[in-house]
Amino acid sequence: MLDQFKAKITNFLAKSQIIENELLRYAYSTDASLYRMVPELVLIVKNEDEVIEVIKLANQYDVKLTFRTAGTSLSGQAVTDQVLVMLAADAGLDYQIIDNGNKIKLEPSIIGAQANSYLKIYKRKIGPDPGSINSAKIGGIIANNSSGMCCGTAKNSYATLDSMRVIFADGSILDTSDDNNVVDFRKNNKDFINTISNIRYQIIQNQELVDFIKKKFAIKNTSGYSLNAFLDFTDPIKIIERLIIGSEGTLGFISNVTLNTVPDYKYKALNLIYGQLDDLVKLTTKLQEFEPSSVELLDYLSLKSISGVAEL
Repeated sequence: MLDQFKAKITNFLAKSQIIENELLRYAYSTDASLYRMVPELVLIVKNEDEVIEVIKLANQYDVKLTFRTAGTSLSGQAVTDQVLVMLAADAGLDYQIIDNGNKIKLEPSIIGAQANSYLKIYKRKIGPDPGSINSAKIGGIIANNSSGMCCGTAKNSYATLDSMRVIFADGSILDTSDDNNVVDFRKNNKDFINTISNIRYQIIQNQELVDFIKKKFAIKNTSGYSLNAFLDFTDPIKIIERLIIGSEGTLGFISNVTLNTVPDYKYKALNLIYGQLDDLVKLTTKLQEFEPSSVELLDYLSLKSISGVAEL
């Protein structure tokens, strides 16, 4: 099947976009994780039309695709022994500031920190704050529901999503920012819509499962699909777009996403020197009413370990 896929892919991708060289494939066999898988083929796509053709062809020949942006995840989502698909260096970089910075529309190749730089003059930023935000790209941030130390469950990709454009395995497109597209998608994908509705019905009929999902997603949880979408929404379209978040590219290709932004405060940190450790633990509980993004406790040994660093 892969040989047939390779033969057909040359009909719409240039030779320079198809990497079969063993050394180059080896170079793409690892990401920031500790895993290594050498892809059989690496494809460099330049636009959405090429992505659609690649996905359709892969579906036809039962070829497995893995989408990759920066490859900064530590969990190995960006490696495969099948076909690796990447956007060209100059593709997927468009963005649009909406509503005076309250929203931002982003294509998948934009780096997270770059998105924040676009929003800086509006004193806003995107909610997700992964530790690799200076390298991680929007496509991966959304697909992995990446979040760092501060955004928690209130400001992550799931919570701040406004709309999304996604390409599915059959090449169909769902653009939740386009009302006409949504109407057409409902009409042309009735089985898909009904399946989502049926799954939701089965979940809400099982109180034990409902309670389990609520418990798991009350705290930071980026493992598995966003099953909380079945509880948070009744509209199958809303459920589908939230399921894409955290799906690690297994459900579709994210062509663009619009996020609700969050305030980027001028003053972000406060240092307190406290007495007893027990009292400090109690204080962190009281601080919750002020809704801090994070509270970090450094004991004496932690402070002592950096006492020789003049800059600190």
